[in-house]
Amino acid sequence: MRTSFHSVHEPICGVCSKHFRYFESLREHFIGLKPKAECARVFGTQGCNLCLTILDSPNSLRLHRSTCHQLSLVTPGLLNQMTNLIINDDFKIKIDNAGKAIIRSSCPHQVVALGCKMVGGGNDGLVDLCARVCLTDEDGNIIFHTYVKPQMPITNYRFRTTGIRPENIRDAMPLRQIQQKIQDLLCNGEQIRRTIRSGSSGGKAASRMILVGYDLDHSLECLGIEYPEHLIRDTAKYPPLMKTNKLPNTLKYLAQAYLGNDIQITGIQENPYEDCVATMKLYQRMRSQVHHLVEEYPMATDPQNRNSFAVSKQNELERMTPDALLKISRSDYYCWCLDNLK
Repeated sequence: MRTSFHSVHEPICGVCSKHFRYFESLREHFIGLKPKAECARVFGTQGCNLCLTILDSPNSLRLHRSTCHQLSLVTPGLLNQMTNLIINDDFKIKIDNAGKAIIRSSCPHQVVALGCKMVGGGNDGLVDLCARVCLTDEDGNIIFHTYVKPQMPITNYRFRTTGIRPENIRDAMPLRQIQQKIQDLLCNGEQIRRTIRSGSSGGKAASRMILVGYDLDHSLECLGIEYPEHLIRDTAKYPPLMKTNKLPNTLKYLAQAYLGNDIQITGIQENPYEDCVATMKLYQRMRSQVHHLVEEYPMATDPQNRNSFAVSKQNELERMTPDALLKISRSDYYCWCLDNLK
């Protein structure tokens, strides 16, 4: 018998103390088709619909909402201003005297959100080509925002969703130049491939830049950029935010369910800045969770956790309390709350 993949980092019901693999499971536990009656009753009067926390009383819930709902998107008015923003190719980032990129962050790590909008290439227009890219900091300030000229011809501009026209791309910045500018930001001027090879022991500035986004593997592939996996925070693949069938939720759903905001509204052209803000707010919400860190080696993949329990210990394990079992169990994913500790 091996250690089970459970940990203190998993979502937990504040009424019955049951642990869940996904927040969606916890949500169904409270307000699903077949909720647990007592938990649903308490959640109806004392539960926060965004973070799914159970408070001590309705009054505590009102106080909690005043702070919890601050972890939401910027106002629609500001988003509209950003949607109509005149995009230029200026690299809007501060540079220090040594020529290194500087970005401010409230996290021990430096954090940047990436958003892209794709047009179509190929004979059928189904090949995704990045035609617009945006980078923001933790406060939603734009670091870099520009149109991109792909390396292959565009056959479908997907105007209804992207709002991109041929004249936007005609004089846009070439993809190779975009790659260099993004590298200057994410790796502080160092070579990305060197950072990947060196892993977490690479250059100090490069190893501390976290990249946040939605379906980042696809975005980075379309940009032709590699980035170290341990520095990626992908809201599409973060286990607690996934569906119960292990498939990713849409960014539109995640923003509505966990931030209380509507994005990517039908009939309105999508904006990569909006995606950056949404994914950053989701990351901040997940990172801000308070877990009782009793695990010295929190990851199931850590060598110290690759143990098997002998059959002779089966009876001993069955007699252990759930809390005791939890102490010897380990999560099989990296909880983003750990970013606050490094």
